[in-house]
Amino acid sequence: MIRGIHHIAVHVRDFDRMVTFYREAFGFEIVGEEFSWSNDEFIDTIVDVPGSAARGAMLRAGTCYMEMFQYSAPEPASDTPLQPYDKGYTHFCVDATDIDAEYERLKGLGMTFSQPAPIDVGHVKSIYGRDPEGNLIEIQQTADNCDFPLSALPPVST
Repeated sequence: MIRGIHHIAVHVRDFDRMVTFYREAFGFEIVGEEFSWSNDEFIDTIVDVPGSAARGAMLRAGTCYMEMFQYSAPEPASDTPLQPYDKGYTHFCVDATDIDAEYERLKGLGMTFSQPAPIDVGHVKSIYGRDPEGNLIEIQQTADNCDFPLSALPPVST
């Protein structure tokens, strides 16, 4: 039985800087201990990356986990962050109760936005921005007439 998405993963170039950013921007805190590996055939098999080496941690905010990695091997094929139209997972979305205030707060923490303000679509107000390393994050605030508010999700079962 699938119970829901457990976590998303973000790969970063500067682990310490990005943990600080996600803590200050979204309230993420490291759960458990940081981890790392290098020259570990077992982990290479799990992540399906031969010759891998990385540092990482699991973070939590509210009902969401995020796993953060900083790979030191192999070298990335590209340093260019994905665009919304690229194939693959391109962004994650956080839900806000006051998107206008969050937009200003997140700009102050180093997020960049291409639009001057969140856009009211009717059922949501939304804006896409980038963290200090260019990863795409959507900020949204659902309206009363939205079919998919966070409050409609069942409580987390233990």
